[in-house]
Amino acid sequence: MRHRNATKKLGRTSSHRRAMLRNMVTSLFRHEKITTTDAKAKVLRSVAEKMITLGKKGSLHARRKALAFIRDTAVAAKVFDELSDRYRERAGGYTRIMKKAERPGDNALLSVIELIPAEGKTAEKAGVKKEKKATQKPVRRSQGKKKTKAPETKTKEESQQAAPEAK
Repeated sequence: MRHRNATKKLGRTSSHRRAMLRNMVTSLFRHEKITTTDAKAKVLRSVAEKMITLGKKGSLHARRKALAFIRDTAVAAKVFDELSDRYRERAGGYTRIMKKAERPGDNALLSVIELIPAEGKTAEKAGVKKEKKATQKPVRRSQGKKKTKAPETKTKEESQQAAPEAK
């Protein structure tokens, strides 16, 4: 049982695991997409999202905490300047993990972990899709379903008035 064991060990000592995660986070922020094993990607996701949250805070304390983990000052500056602005309105979920294939040598599951693009930038990059959406007629979800009114219930007074009339 794994009760109260919060971290995945990944078959490494704690110092090796910390060094590996520092390198991977730095590479992820530098290139915005890396390929690694599935288990490492899942551990990396939580670390990377914590670093972006520090970037969104933007305080001196947050900057020093991020610089203590991220190995390159230019990459740390990118987190605080570019990535924090990109994800300002987003409450979490800054990374995406996509399963790729098995590694030929040892059949380890490989995954691609990447930073998701901002919502506004994807529409600007795909100008064709934006124009296509503008020409399409919007479809309402409620068009196919007809709304029925609930049957009206009589109040106590109405039911008493109707009762003597029936006698």
